[in-house]
Amino acid sequence: MSTTDNPQMDDGSVSDLASVAELQNQLNNLLKQLSPERLQVLTDFAAYLANAESETATQELLAIPGLLERVKQNQATPKAEYTRWRTLRSDV
Repeated sequence: MSTTDNPQMDDGSVSDLASVAELQNQLNNLLKQLSPERLQVLTDFAAYLANAESETATQELLAIPGLLERVKQNQATPKAEYTRWRTLRSDV
């Protein structure tokens, strides 16, 4: 088991998915044993971990050179300049 704050699944292989499912099962079984007060503590901690993971992902995206500028530029593109994807790809 990894002790890092942001464990990554290698390639989404079946064994990784089975490990995740097993961890979720273990967590569900343990949740049933906790008092409401401990459940609140765990909920707060899970929210903290989710926020930290989200922040890490955001920082990774912001580290891509020019990405933010391209996103802003795309948001500024008038919808009249959009092209329907079905006219570009007929094989989908």
